[in-house]
Amino acid sequence: MKGQGGFEHNNQSLRVVEELEQKYPGFPGLNLSWETREGLVKHFTSYDHPSKHKGFDAKNSPLEAQVANLADEITYYSHDLDDGLDAGLLDEAELNRHVRVWRAAARRVKREHGNLPDESRRYFIIRCLIDGQVRDVVETTECAIARAGVQSADDVRLHPRALVQYSAPRRLLNQEMRKYLYRNLYFSREVDEANTRAVRMLEELFNYYLAHPNEIGDTSRRRMKQVGLHRAVCDYIAGMTDRYALQEHRRIFGGQS
Repeated sequence: MKGQGGFEHNNQSLRVVEELEQKYPGFPGLNLSWETREGLVKHFTSYDHPSKHKGFDAKNSPLEAQVANLADEITYYSHDLDDGLDAGLLDEAELNRHVRVWRAAARRVKREHGNLPDESRRYFIIRCLIDGQVRDVVETTECAIARAGVQSADDVRLHPRALVQYSAPRRLLNQEMRKYLYRNLYFSREVDEANTRAVRMLEELFNYYLAHPNEIGDTSRRRMKQVGLHRAVCDYIAGMTDRYALQEHRRIFGGQS
């Protein structure tokens, strides 16, 4: 979409709820509150830095959206630890040696539950990690709100920093875990090959639909005159599930996706 308005997934989420969903006869979108749409636009994590959007100019989002930001990050890394262990790309012994939050959680589980079967042990370690992060965020945030003296949602928006946050020690520990995951999981050969394959498939689908716009579905075709061919194709692909994208790629190009 370079040169065609670009693509930023927070803005795409807003397009979905304001324009693409057609649930009411009199207007497009889902008729969500301004605050909910603000939270979508300003969704911000360590790996997700949204661009500014007209109409949502204040620096910070409200507390509810700030909670969603950190909840997303906590869930993201916890699930990736689980998936990495299941896939054999991560090793518990190595995590114990190099990731302090994992080591502390593993010791707590061993102390409280003794020797557990592998699957149960991993589940409880990750559960313990999540619990520790949530407790840290709740306690740190409570103190930050009291120090800031904010009295309204607008005070929160205008505050120079997010108020829902980790403590400084926990932030450093999370950075250590994040670096380990990038080094040993996200940038591993197996994951990199899958990502490269996904990028190729999306590019091939995009170019195919540009050349065959009659195949992008009735709703997307009707929007072409209003938003242009590139944006209509972009909206169509962005709305696909992973499974449907794989099915479409096999249908069009054959072979293994």
